[in-house]
Amino acid sequence: MTVDEFVKTKVAPEHRPVVAALRKLIREHAPKAREVMSYGLPMYYMNAVIAWISPSRSGIALTFQKGVYLEDRYGLLRNPSKHSKQFRMKTLADLNEPALKYYIKQAVKLDKA
Repeated sequence: MTVDEFVKTKVAPEHRPVVAALRKLIREHAPKAREVMSYGLPMYYMNAVIAWISPSRSGIALTFQKGVYLEDRYGLLRNPSKHSKQFRMKTLADLNEPALKYYIKQAVKLDKA
């Protein structure tokens, strides 16, 4: 399954614009990241996984693999596990582009370190 097929079949129609915007932001701010399907989700790899997109009935999450190491000056990251943190959104209005750009750039720097 490709990422496009995943979006068409696994993401609720009302959340597809959010996923499209996230994919665009990641391409812009992590241009060397490879977008692949892994573990049933769209993941972004450089030297290692930097982030992935996961849909749910209530919205979309962009999870950062090394989220605990990200500076969270916007206070928008939530901690779903010991190491990762995620940014959750339901609509395009929830998509905080400056914050996401900031988090994505940090994730890229962590991957290079």
